Amino acid sequence: MNIADTPAWAALLEHHAGMADRHLRDLFDEDPGRAERMSHDVAGLHVDLSKHRVTDETIRLLVDLAEAAGVPDRIEAMFTGERINVTEQRSVLHVALRAPRGERIMVDGHDVVPGVHAVLDRMADFSDRVRSGVWRGLTGRLIRNVVNIGIGGSDLGPAMAYQALRPHASADLTVRFVSNVDGEDVWQATHDLDPAETLFVVSSKTFTTLETLTNAATARTWLVDGLGGDTAAVARHFVAVSTNQDEVRAFGIEGEEPFAFWDWVGGRYSVDSAIGLSLMIAIGPAGFEDLLAGFRSVDHHLRSSRLDANVPVLMALLGIWYRNPFGMQTHAVLPYSHLLARFPAYLQQLEMESNGKSVDLDGRRLTHDSGPIVWGEPGTNGQHAFFQLLHQGTTIVPADFIGFARPAHDLGRHHDLLMANFFAQTEALAFGRTREAVAASGVSEHQVAHRVFEGNRPTTTILGEELTPFVLGQLIALYEHKVFVQGVIWGVNSFDQWGVELGKALADRIVPELEEPDPLELSHDASTNSLIRRYRRARRGSPGRPSL
Repeated sequence: MNIADTPAWAALLEHHAGMADRHLRDLFDEDPGRAERMSHDVAGLHVDLSKHRVTDETIRLLVDLAEAAGVPDRIEAMFTGERINVTEQRSVLHVALRAPRGERIMVDGHDVVPGVHAVLDRMADFSDRVRSGVWRGLTGRLIRNVVNIGIGGSDLGPAMAYQALRPHASADLTVRFVSNVDGEDVWQATHDLDPAETLFVVSSKTFTTLETLTNAATARTWLVDGLGGDTAAVARHFVAVSTNQDEVRAFGIEGEEPFAFWDWVGGRYSVDSAIGLSLMIAIGPAGFEDLLAGFRSVDHHLRSSRLDANVPVLMALLGIWYRNPFGMQTHAVLPYSHLLARFPAYLQQLEMESNGKSVDLDGRRLTHDSGPIVWGEPGTNGQHAFFQLLHQGTTIVPADFIGFARPAHDLGRHHDLLMANFFAQTEALAFGRTREAVAASGVSEHQVAHRVFEGNRPTTTILGEELTPFVLGQLIALYEHKVFVQGVIWGVNSFDQWGVELGKALADRIVPELEEPDPLELSHDASTNSLIRRYRRARRGSPGRPSL
């Protein structure tokens, strides 16, 4: 079914024609109760949707659209293990990663929950051994450094979560993350560490990912060289998160069985699986269980709440409203928390890899737009970078503001200043400042037009009490489910990512063309051929001297 061919879509477009020029100032004047009515709570997380360019009728029509797309049935299909990843014929069960013990989730007649908890128990046992000093390096010294090696979902999730939860992490451990095949990344992560005190967690489902295995091999060389050439060090200083035990053994990791995960978990949905092992080592098993409980609370909310009071569904529908009838192409995520500095980057992958699709589930070209460009930076830094465009630019960017009532470290008035900006920015974006108000303030006439703020810029405000593991789990789950619901409505498969394959295949072909000592016959386009030749000349030139 093409959602754009349904009566619900047509009704939404007709409604948009009457709403396109409505201003939030008028909507609030006409409806004094909208802030209370359009705000929702999920286990203590407060989500205010009132500063959106919608009325109750808009919400009703959006919910009708979700019903027409079969969102309730698709939610249930996901939770019950149906193969909703149709191109790879897989279930989509990241919700099973945080299912409580005793819950049953069946895949091909097999309950996957006991297996999930078996892995979690192994992770907890290993984390406790590292944290307590039972697990030691080859020389018997304590592990004081943990370096996670992965890429994509095997890096962005745990790296983001570790930074977010630094106040909850062990002060006795240095935890770093390596993902980029640029050698500078692995060098920066290791050059000042002591190999005798360093543990590497290599995360790769197939254990064949080029970037991850290249970095892991470099880390192995650094470790073995630093410990006198003893290759037995690998078994005490490397553990693997993978499904490919043979490749793990071939690498030399023999001291601990690989920590498993499953093909029904997409990489970008895997931070709460064994991919989060480095995070669990940092924050401890109890902290990791709190993270899972936060996920679980939103899972329950998604599955049990009416659509018109279902926060991830409503967030998804508002995104549809702006992406399709309004034609807005980007979405900003603006955490007013330094700890969440990497959260926008994490959501870039979650949203753009999931819904950056141009064909539907049946392979037909979409007749409507799909996922937006997602970007953002923490406040207040972003205010001094791109907020000028948000407030007065010709491009309207819907934005999510995320903030907390209590800081991790209370340094007097810092947090009140931060949160004053948090509240002020959404107010200014929504209501702006009219020409009359600017003129009445005594501004010189030639500056009046430059100081007018149009307003009517939509925002979601998410307010928590404090950034804890539980709350971080809630935030991630909100966006996971928002992305899923949007994919259902757009009719795309949110759980494959074929778009990354072509560039990787071409790179594999180009590698020998860069490394061979003798010139090779090149058969790319004229531009690529020329660039490769230029690179080869420069690569073999004298250091510090231009040779292009």
